[in-house]
Amino acid sequence: SSFTNSTGMPDPQTYTTARDMANLATHFIRDYPDIYKRFSVKEFTYAGIPQHNRNRLLTRDASVDGFKTGHTEAAGYCLVSSAKRGDMRLIAVVMGTKSDAARTEASQALLNYGFRFFETRKIYSAGEVIAQAKVWKGEQDSVSVGVHADLFVTFPRGKYADISAAAEITNAVQAPIELGQNIGQVVMKIKDKPLATVPLSAVTAVATGSLFSRAIDEVLMRLE
Repeated sequence: SSFTNSTGMPDPQTYTTARDMANLATHFIRDYPDIYKRFSVKEFTYAGIPQHNRNRLLTRDASVDGFKTGHTEAAGYCLVSSAKRGDMRLIAVVMGTKSDAARTEASQALLNYGFRFFETRKIYSAGEVIAQAKVWKGEQDSVSVGVHADLFVTFPRGKYADISAAAEITNAVQAPIELGQNIGQVVMKIKDKPLATVPLSAVTAVATGSLFSRAIDEVLMRLE
């Protein structure tokens, strides 16, 4: 994405993608929930003039609680929408349609399709130990690693048994290691197709080892 102004008005160097808008919406919903609540307001009155939310999904689908409409001649009618049904939240992005009605219908179709054919599950809890990483020059020979926050993944409905997870640990991890320090990543796949990649972090801290143990590890590291 590239933004050359704060208004969103057309400019040759102002552009974005549906994925970037979905990522932005995800960040907003997760990190600014109090502000996000405002996007579900259907109407309010300012200076005696009623103002209506242009997101028509708010009045036709009770599960929709945001997010943002947009329209310019260059971009067409656009809508970033989000809905939550049960414990599952989805975000739909529609761009370049010819009318308000068209973006509404396309967004509703995307959301309905997502909720019907996909499901979301928690794979790992925050702080849960996923793997052990070899540690050099530390008081301990290894450190437990896990995810910083609960890890949820969305995948085609009925394919949970096909999900695999592999921890990829950073080479030559050396002490000292701080709690929460990035140690690698966990890669989620469905039958070899990428599903999600999430950073792995240290669940515990590891202090620097003695001078003697550090010297031994230095020699061993050179032999590896």
